Amino acid sequence: MKRKKPDESMCSHGESWMRGPMIGKGSFGSVFLATSKKPRSRFDCFPAAMAVKSAEVSVSGSLQKEKEVLDNVKGCPFVIGCFGEEITTQENGEMVFNLLLEYASGGTLAESIEKSSGSGLPESDVKRYTRSILKGLGHIHDCGYVHCDLKPENVLLVPAVNGSGNLVAKIGDFGLAKRSAQRKKRRLDLNLYLRGTPPYMAPETVIDNVQEPPSDIWALGCVVCKMLSGNSPWDRAEELSTEYLFRLIGDERELPKIPSGVSDEARDFLKACLVRKPIYRFTAEMLVDHPFLTGVGEHDEAKDEGLLAVQDEELVASSSFSWNETDSVLSGSTLLGDWSLLSDESSACDSWPEEVEDLEGQLIGSSDEKESFASSLNCLASTIPIGA
Repeated sequence: MKRKKPDESMCSHGESWMRGPMIGKGSFGSVFLATSKKPRSRFDCFPAAMAVKSAEVSVSGSLQKEKEVLDNVKGCPFVIGCFGEEITTQENGEMVFNLLLEYASGGTLAESIEKSSGSGLPESDVKRYTRSILKGLGHIHDCGYVHCDLKPENVLLVPAVNGSGNLVAKIGDFGLAKRSAQRKKRRLDLNLYLRGTPPYMAPETVIDNVQEPPSDIWALGCVVCKMLSGNSPWDRAEELSTEYLFRLIGDERELPKIPSGVSDEARDFLKACLVRKPIYRFTAEMLVDHPFLTGVGEHDEAKDEGLLAVQDEELVASSSFSWNETDSVLSGSTLLGDWSLLSDESSACDSWPEEVEDLEGQLIGSSDEKESFASSLNCLASTIPIGA
């Protein structure tokens, strides 16, 4: 990951950690590499290295929201770990909100794809990363959340703890996450906000402002396309304007372009993700069992999950810093980047189609019924024309 010069305005250190070089910057604030002041002390509650997201308290609504979501989705080895939060004070007296996160020394998935010079990643790596992302998404959805901004830039690569030398993909950046409609009372919500990054938005998001678990699955399909080919399924020879891109995504006659030269299993997997009607889109649980991912690193993954689960329990126990006062002025919506918008727990669509409730009822049935239903969806997915 490319290092940047420290932000001189935020050089204050924490109680048990030292702020190092700045490794990233966004509209939410800045990200720093931090090191523990006593890395070899058994009483130290932090790892030797962390990533610290920082913003002045007066504009830290996005980071505070992300901390809340991370607290509610903790316990999964495929979601970036959070060590807590801490307020530090700058020399000028300004208070800074710091979110203490697991450091991904492997950088982002976007950086890894960029290094492929447009040819994409080896399919074996794509399979491993996809399986990890799916496990993370499944956990997030089970916790009642939608990520809303899944893209290669928000997938972090961390060295596997089993010593294999492989990198494990973990989902990060929950600043745009929201509660799913199924987990909250149905009510008319007048505060509808479009969240996410245009090339990864699902048709129902562009057309109806609906962002629910199936929308994350569509985004995953776009991420897998990017990993396999180095290109988004909507990439064209000429650069598309955002308005025209939205028109393409929203046009039911247009289909995302599935990369040529990939395996039949990869093609079928993508078609199961990139189904226009969300009710027919596979869930994360179904996709983990797809033939494209059969047998992918299951032995190593089991070892990783066991070791990471122990680390996660220690991580949760060590999160001693807690600062829960929410900035009332900035707890509403804030512009993030050119096309991403933040809000609180307001849902983009609080009414979930009745057909989906019927679908959920079917999935809660027996395993035989579930396999039969998944098989029927697989048949439906395989009928989608290939290409745009």
